[in-house]
Amino acid sequence: MNAIEIKNIKKIYKDFKLDINNFKVPSGTITGLIGENGAGKTTLIKSILGIIKSDCKNLKIFNKDYKENENDIKDDIGLVLDNAFFPELLNAKDINTVMKGIYKNWDEKLFFKYLKDFNLPHDKEIKSLSCGMKKKLEIITALSHHPKLLILDEPTSGLDPVARSEVLDILLKFIKDEDHTVLLSTHITTDLEHTSDQIIFIDDGKIVLDEQKDNVINDYGILKCDHSYFDKISKNDVLAYKKNKYNTDVLIKDKERLKKKYKGVIIDNVTLEDLMILMIKGDKLS
Repeated sequence: MNAIEIKNIKKIYKDFKLDINNFKVPSGTITGLIGENGAGKTTLIKSILGIIKSDCKNLKIFNKDYKENENDIKDDIGLVLDNAFFPELLNAKDINTVMKGIYKNWDEKLFFKYLKDFNLPHDKEIKSLSCGMKKKLEIITALSHHPKLLILDEPTSGLDPVARSEVLDILLKFIKDEDHTVLLSTHITTDLEHTSDQIIFIDDGKIVLDEQKDNVINDYGILKCDHSYFDKISKNDVLAYKKNKYNTDVLIKDKERLKKKYKGVIIDNVTLEDLMILMIKGDKLS
């Protein structure tokens, strides 16, 4: 079962087009949505939630048509958008009051437990909180009405390593319940290497990769060779490449097979950051 399933979603701006034929977020997983700034990650999320209007033929959440069941489904979705939260003159107690009037499943006791667990003040105005404290407050607010699906847009952006680690721990605890699902959009790819099950890579409004995270880490690699050796590599084995001053980095798939095929060269493991850079900035063989 998929927590989110979309077929044929389009959103056209003057200088950008989101055009995705098939998008799925499996239930019970953390699915990482990656891509450079402007690739379409936030546009996709806002289109899913109806925050912006788009042309979408079929959108299902929890296997139900979202448009027909929006009022029932929205209570099961926790949302954290980048740079979008409550007015900064409010404090945590104010947020509790507001959310009680919005969500029928709002859990006041759980909310204040989270405040205690993460050492967040009840009475301080949001504007006086640090970036990390604000982000944790956003996330625990999203969690305190017992959502089944958590959608996060850049939840660790601008956080120091300690605060990032605390936020990721929250997500990992949330996902221990197999009925819970996370869609996590971020440009901090190391966060996904530690937490995600699935990786969806968007570039210029289109999905260019959709695979299990472990498959990406285990199957892809970077073959390093001199320029003359690069000419001997089969075009079919080259996903992308970048020529440096003294050598060439080649993005490949089926790493173990190619280690046997191309002996005497180094094939390094790939990180998600390596993958993004080479797929976006690297050259392609025609």
